[in-house]
Amino acid sequence: MNAPAEWLAAFPIQPATKAVQAICQAWSELSAQPRPEFNPETREPALTKRLKIFIENRTARNLGLLGLWAAEDIIGEVDPATGALIEERRTDIVYGWNDEKHELKLVFEFKRLGRHKRYRDQYLGTDGMARFVTGIYSRRQAVAAMVGVLLDPEPEVVPAIKAALADDKFIASLRLRMHGCTPFVQPSRLFADANFDTEHEREYGDASANHQIWIAHIFLSFGYPTSTRRS
Repeated sequence: MNAPAEWLAAFPIQPATKAVQAICQAWSELSAQPRPEFNPETREPALTKRLKIFIENRTARNLGLLGLWAAEDIIGEVDPATGALIEERRTDIVYGWNDEKHELKLVFEFKRLGRHKRYRDQYLGTDGMARFVTGIYSRRQAVAAMVGVLLDPEPEVVPAIKAALADDKFIASLRLRMHGCTPFVQPSRLFADANFDTEHEREYGDASANHQIWIAHIFLSFGYPTSTRRS
């Protein structure tokens, strides 16, 4: 582990790593074979609800995770003067943990990912990564996770994501910080189960103490052949 020293000392990496392991292990079990209610055609909210419950009931115990899991956790803003709900969002899966010194709310944002450009745009756009950068996801948190559910083979999907990140449009809209000549870090400095990381600037008040957020990018496959070419 050689993530940036200025915030790593305060980041609870051990429970975060176990939470990522729980996501990946539970996914591997549930996606090992076609299931009527858990398959490539299942919508993201249905996938994440089932995954969260499976983790909570089985996987987390085996890994010794003592924090809380939530699916479709409601976050937002309330006007203190009127009580009006200004903004509301629901995170796919969040793992919460704390001790007397640290607090962790690790948000996992899921996106179904095929080889077609429309999937890539959703992953990189306002309903995907941007929720952590210009949106209200993971406020005051140093780390978050994007989870791509692969509908096509990884070589047909992930390289195109990384190539798009180098586009000036996304470098600007996602406030990407460059690492050498690339807008991502591979292998991941955060989690062994992640493919790569990206680092982003955030506005004051929406970020961790150093006003940036690192996003780990995790890609999950079904345990049998799938392809968006059929649709």
